[in-house]
Amino acid sequence: MTDQQPALISVPAAAELLGISRASAYRYADAGQLPGVKRFGRRVYVVRARLAEFLESDQQLSPEADAA
Repeated sequence: MTDQQPALISVPAAAELLGISRASAYRYADAGQLPGVKRFGRRVYVVRARLAEFLESDQQLSPEADAA
């Protein structure tokens, strides 16, 4: 990650990095399973550094959020 990139990214951008649908990413965010979620009013963002840490770890998103 370079210093030129924003600290926060949109949920759809995080979904693209994770290879999941936008809707699934929002479900994971609402379920508290997407790391680094920050809410500003009605807007939802993901902390880029937390997402990068998650991607480097061996953690996985739980498919239980998709079952809802």
